[in-house]
Order: sequence, then structure tokens, then C-alpha cells
Amino acid sequence: MGDPQQHHDADEAEKSLSRSELLKKHQHRATGKKSHCCSDCGKRFSSSVDLQIHQRIHTGEKPYSCNQCGKSFTQLITLIVHQRTHTGEKAFNCDQCGKSFATSSQLTLHQRTHTGEKPYNCSQCGKSFTTSSQLTLHQRTHTGEKSHSCHQCGKSFGTSGCLTTHQRTHTGEKPYNCSQCGKSFTTSSQLTLHQRTHTGEKPYSCDQCGKSFASSSSLTVHQRTHTGEKPYSCNQCGKSFASSSGLTVHQ
Repeated sequence: MGDPQQHHDADEAEKSLSRSELLKKHQHRATGKKSHCCSDCGKRFSSSVDLQIHQRIHTGEKPYSCNQCGKSFTQLITLIVHQRTHTGEKAFNCDQCGKSFATSSQLTLHQRTHTGEKPYNCSQCGKSFTTSSQLTLHQRTHTGEKSHSCHQCGKSFGTSGCLTTHQRTHTGEKPYNCSQCGKSFTTSSQLTLHQRTHTGEKPYSCDQCGKSFASSSSLTVHQRTHTGEKPYSCNQCGKSFASSSGLTVHQ
């Protein structure tokens, strides 16, 4: 993977941390002491190494470059993970279904589809989420924050990603293509769901009856057959439905 010089530079970067510095870093983390303060923003860190890495946010320094595409990174580990996008290496395997991932964090998120774990809770309504980013997006439904606006129609969105996806409704762009049938999609998640029609993969399982589904939304709707929940109500007659599609058909 990469040329010998890149590996040499990576090795040298790791060796540049002295034994005494590594020991100090470990001791600070063990005690929880954060004695290194950033002069730009005041944030504190357990070691001078962590502070040095943080300060690259302010300086814009990205000393680790990919020798294949030239993209630069602030941390060596981020470069190593990025290089796997070129090599296709997926070193982290799920022990339940065998699926492989490029990073341990991706594996952790995937494993929650098996366990149903949702460790991020909204302090306002108690709703739980699988990832911190999902929680952040949800919290904006309480605050009403929508800082990204479409210059064509003025509609606002909570994230730049949602804005980018929305703008494709104007351009008609569908950049995600299925390698098996050639069908194109607006978002990567739409492509992922479509590809499961080819593979038959159903990674979301009901913990009450064991039935499996291709998407988390389908599992959520199914689980309402057990709970009896019907959150979608007709504003004309008051009849309730377990899914938005059921309400649409009714209306």
C-alpha cells in the first residue's frame, strides 16, 4: 500500500514522540488531568501531543499527505484510514454477519443494527439515536435551526448535506449508480437500499418476532404491529395509521 517513502514518513512521525512524552500522555489520561491549554480557543488537553494536533484546526496545517490522490490530513491515523479507500482494505469484521469495515467506528455503528443499541438520548423529548450526528440533527427539530439555504427556492436545511441532496431536485443529478443494473439514485442511502434488492440482505431484525427487514424504517413500521402505535392521523376524520404511506392511501 503506497510507496516506501510514505511508510517511512509515517514511521518517523510515530517515532518523533519521545518515550517520556508518551509516558506523560498516558499518566495525564489516567488521572484525567488536562494541563495543556490552547491559546487560541482555551480548550484543554491531557498532553502536549493532543494539544499540538488540536492546534492544527487553527493553523490549517495538514502534514500527512496521501501519495495516491494528494489529499492531506491533520493526523497520521486519519491518513491511514483514508488510504483504505484506495486499497479497499476492510480490516474490521462483524462477528455476527461477517460484514467488513475500514474502521473500528464503522464496525461499532454497524453492530448496533444487530443489538438495537441507541446510546444517544435527546434531553428534551427522550428519543434515542444510534449516532451522535443523528441526535444533533434531531435536536434541530426542537431549536428550529436551519442554517443552510437553497439559493434557487430559498428552502432551508439543518445540514449542508441535506441542502446538497435537496439541490439535486433542481438539477436532476443522480450520482449514485448500481453496478449490477445501472439504475441511478440521488443519495447513497437510496442506492444502499436498492442494492439489497439484488443481494437479499435484511440487516434489521425485530427483537420480538425475529422478522428481518432491508431498512430501519421498515423495521420501525413493523414494530408498531406489536406496540399498536399509530402516529399518523387523518386531519379530516381522525383515523390513525402505523405508517405515513397508509395515511396517504387513506387520504
